[in-house]
Parts: sequence; structure tokens; C-alpha cells
Amino acid sequence: MIFLSCFGFKAGAQNIQVFAKLDQTTIRIGDQTRLHLTVEQPAKEQVNFPKLADTLTHKIQIVGSGKADTIYAQNDHSRITVTQSFTVTSFDAGAYVIPSFAFGNKAGVLKTNELVLTVQAVKVDTTKSIYDIKQPLAVSYSWTDWLRDNWYWVVFPLLAIVLIVWGILYVRKHPKKKPVVQVVKKIIPVHTIALNQLKELNDKKLWQQNEVKQYYSELSEVIREYLEKRYVIKTHEKTTDEIFAALKQADITAENKNMLHQLLVLSDLVKFAKEKPLPVENEQSMEHAVDFVLKTQPAERPEKREGGQTGEHV
Repeated sequence: MIFLSCFGFKAGAQNIQVFAKLDQTTIRIGDQTRLHLTVEQPAKEQVNFPKLADTLTHKIQIVGSGKADTIYAQNDHSRITVTQSFTVTSFDAGAYVIPSFAFGNKAGVLKTNELVLTVQAVKVDTTKSIYDIKQPLAVSYSWTDWLRDNWYWVVFPLLAIVLIVWGILYVRKHPKKKPVVQVVKKIIPVHTIALNQLKELNDKKLWQQNEVKQYYSELSEVIREYLEKRYVIKTHEKTTDEIFAALKQADITAENKNMLHQLLVLSDLVKFAKEKPLPVENEQSMEHAVDFVLKTQPAERPEKREGGQTGEHV
């Protein structure tokens, strides 16, 4: 059992590799560099990063840290590379060893390589004599420099003046128009329109002049338009069967539907099958059309005006 556990630890550790790397191994005093801790592992493995304090050694400080970044391997999505970066600096010259970092895993502890950070002091040229700090140089300040720094004190007042002048000119050119009183036309009910059209068609006496096809074309057109406005359905360029399918849920009695069906079917036969109805059938078709409109006209709903009086909707 001891042999198998040791073998399992080595096999698990071989699948996980940890690294430590510095962007720069040599810096000047006070400069900063980045420390990267990286682990290459199977995606399903759980590896714990080391928790770092504010200092790596007594001479190297951590001044910032980033979030862990995970990248999947290009050729093997079962493996990932996780990297966490830290910003480090030092204010003492010398070469400092950064010890290895320990990563925790169920197989055990994995350690990175050690690093060496060299911190160089600023070189001072001792051959030159000490001299005073130079006085500030005088810089010319022209009106263009002032305008560049204070442009808003010029642009905004000019813009306000332009807007005021434009507003005055606009008001003069576009005086306020007096409201136009519009006469509201009385809305004619759909059944009234249909009845008027049927009367006009009857007065033309088309079928009496052997214009039977024209007579039934206009008659069916009036009824189709009435159905479209009365029951809010599409009737134009629709067959009779399609119209009745749309009227299936409409509040129309069976007697009225039968009357409408006879009228539309006869119109189709005259228009498309060259049917020639008898004079009595022509008169009956007009009577059926008028009767259908009268029996299916919408109920009038009087509206109350001010004072409790009722009147038609206009």
C-alpha cells in the first residue's frame, strides 16, 4: 500500500508542472518588475496557489497583484495553464534570492524553481562638482496661448448670441398661425354606404341592358366591401369559400349566411362560368343583397353629450 500511494503521488505530480518567472531579473532601485506564477495541469485537477504576504523577502516587496488567468491548451483541451502575476520592487541594491513557491494538490506539494533578482544602485558621477539647481525658465505667454486655455469664455457667449439672433429672425419669419377650425365630417355607417351603392347599381339597370356580367361584378364588389368593413376580414382577391371560412365565427344567422352564399355563388358563375340567370333571379339577387345588409347592420350606439343629451357619433 505504501508503494502504491507513492507511485500514485509521482504519477499525479508528473501531470502537474509549476513555474516561477520574472519579466526582468535586473532592475534599478525603486523600479518594478512582474513575477509570474504558472501551473500547467489537467483541467479537472484542483491546484492551490500559494498565498503571498506583502513581502517576498525582507528586501523585496509586493506592490500589486492580478487575478489568475486560465488558458486551455491548443491541442489538448483537457489541460489548462493558470497564471497569476504580481508586481514587485526593491529599494535596496543587491542580489536577492526569491525562494521557491509551494503549490498544494491532493497528490502533495509542488515547488517552483528559485529566482534571483538583482537590484542596481543609481550610478553617481563623482568626478563632477556639485552645482545649484537652475532657476525656472521664463516662458512667453501670447494671446493665442490664452485663447487655447480659455476658449470656452469666447465660444459659449458667441454661441448664445447666434442662437438669440436666430430665434428672433425665426419668430419674425414664422409668426404664430391662428388655429384652423376643422369641420369634423359625420362618419357614415358601413351599412348606409352599402345600401347607397346598391341603390346606385340598381338605378344603372345594367342587366336590363344585357350587361349581366358587369351587374354581378359590381354587386359582388359592394357586398365584399361591406363584409370587409363590417366584420374586419379580407375579401378582395378571396374566393367565396375563403370568405365563408373567415366568417365562420361571425354573428350571422344560418338564414342570412345561406342568402349570402347563394348571392356570391351566382355572381361567381356569371363572372367566370358565363352563367345567364333569369330576370327574376337578377332582381332577386339585388333583393337578397339589400336584405342581407339590413339584417346584419351593426346596432347604433348613441353617445351622451354634455347635459345628459344623446347624439350620433361624429
